[in-house]
Amino acid sequence: MTTDLNVVIAGGGRVGLQTARILTDRGHTVRIVERDKELCEELADEYIATVIQGDASYPEILEQVDIENQDVIAALTGESGMNLAICMAATDLAPAIRTVARVENGSGDSYRRFVDAICFPERAGARIAANEIVGNDVQTLADVTGTLDIMLIRVEDGAPAAGKQLSDVRFPSGSLIISDDEGERVARPDTVLNAGKQYVVATEPEVADEVMNLLRG
Repeated sequence: MTTDLNVVIAGGGRVGLQTARILTDRGHTVRIVERDKELCEELADEYIATVIQGDASYPEILEQVDIENQDVIAALTGESGMNLAICMAATDLAPAIRTVARVENGSGDSYRRFVDAICFPERAGARIAANEIVGNDVQTLADVTGTLDIMLIRVEDGAPAAGKQLSDVRFPSGSLIISDDEGERVARPDTVLNAGKQYVVATEPEVADEVMNLLRG
């Protein structure tokens, strides 16, 4: 793919609009396909993308957005089945195009055979909300790893791991301390887990509580 991408977003709702804004700000060219006429008019007033009214699962609509010369299609409607249909129709017309489908919680694995990538924006939004609720001591980073959590955790004074070298703490299988307390070096066996300092940590869901107990108490 080129550095500056030609992107088609199917679905001009909340997720589609915010995605279009981000992509446009980064210098990419965006086309939005939306079925609702009134929403299309609102999107046009945003002046962030070319807006086409229609159903993106229809080949004639995809041809209207010049699908063969697009780099990516992101189907971001609120219906997983519709998103899959859009991506499959796009691939039929433009086999080299990258396809991204928004999915509902729990439905993603079965879609991976048919699209290049899936996204579940609601999960990312929930993580951001949780970050704000608990403050800065524990933050889940961007949702880019499926069920694996990448977290920025501040070590609590008095926690079992506080003040100890990494080699002296028995972290559970399925977890990994990634960075030192400055975030500039990969953690090593002699990395000290200092109270009050933050560390980037990867955990599988089933061991997250154990890791939190070691670092937070």
